[in-house]
Amino acid sequence: MIEFKLPVLGADMDEGKLLEWKIRPGDEVERGQVVAVVDTAKAAIDVECWQAGTVYRLLVQPEETVPVGTTIALLLAPGETVPTEVATTPAPPAPATKRRPPEEKPATAKVPATVHAAARARISPAARKRAKELEVDLDRITSGSGPDGSVVIADVERRAGKKPPAAAGQESRGQQMRQTIAAAMSRSKREIPHYYLAETIPLRKAAEWLQAKNAERPMEKRVLMAVLLIKAVGIALQRFREFNGFYRDGAFRPGEGVHVGIAIFLRDGGLVAPAIHDVPEKTLDELMSSLSELIQRARAGSLRSSELSDPTITVTSLGDTGAELVHGVIYPPQVAIVGFGRVEQRALVDEEGGVIASPAVTATLSADHRVSDGHRGALFLAALREVLQQPEQLA
Repeated sequence: MIEFKLPVLGADMDEGKLLEWKIRPGDEVERGQVVAVVDTAKAAIDVECWQAGTVYRLLVQPEETVPVGTTIALLLAPGETVPTEVATTPAPPAPATKRRPPEEKPATAKVPATVHAAARARISPAARKRAKELEVDLDRITSGSGPDGSVVIADVERRAGKKPPAAAGQESRGQQMRQTIAAAMSRSKREIPHYYLAETIPLRKAAEWLQAKNAERPMEKRVLMAVLLIKAVGIALQRFREFNGFYRDGAFRPGEGVHVGIAIFLRDGGLVAPAIHDVPEKTLDELMSSLSELIQRARAGSLRSSELSDPTITVTSLGDTGAELVHGVIYPPQVAIVGFGRVEQRALVDEEGGVIASPAVTATLSADHRVSDGHRGALFLAALREVLQQPEQLA
């Protein structure tokens, strides 16, 4: 019997409310399939199942709030039969959200075309929740304005013909998110012995190379400097694996891949840091596409549980309008966070000893002293600087 437990979707999550089951007893589920929607303090999240099997029993019903780690469903492993002592116990009724069996429909009934259209449209978890609040029939929304035509909160509110009574509701949600983040970061500072390093990285070669490449592309295909920085972090981490992984149960466990969490600021306050998976293996074009999509889905409330539980390190970038330098707080159970300040023109000394004006960025590393030390941290930042002096190798 497989116990499917409510996963931890970040250090700032202690519990979650089940909003919806997407499975029912008897269903076959595959690895990676979305099986539930769970509301956290940050967002409604699609939760995936990472073991194949057959749904035997759903132990938690929609609108119930349970701590992380709670067993919320039981699955039979492939080929497993129901144990005798379990088989004698009647299973609870399927959740109210299950679909009506086909035999209950009159043979002559016709399903409106809008139902078929809506069934084909993807609906973000946050949109489903908002539709329930506003009593909007999702079957009436045949297409959405989100990524790949998915239905997002704005589509639901347009259909309702009104804005959320919401500024207050959104402000409350943003305040709740900030309080949750603050609690997690306070715990991080108490429990993790942080150390901090900074390095100025010249970007003249990277900027010139990127400008030349983007000049050959249409506007919508151009790559941002932030993508080069993310790729460079991923490559440097392959040489310094002690910064890429998790500290759990008193020991460091390196990540199986380099999955970089990207700090994304949300419009209604707070932030999330979902992962771009396998960063070193992606081309810059693939990373640019992944970054754009991730930002869209994060702000549309359409993230998956794997994107929030998988990051092996986090990168935070304040962009061109941000501060010169940012020291991040480690997001446990991760052991490091890399920060980038704004890219700006600075007076630097070139290879010949002359002073030149060059774009540059200050990169910072906040790391866990239980796993690494300042010497290794300095070598990591030096490797990051070195990688960015050879931008053609990042493509």
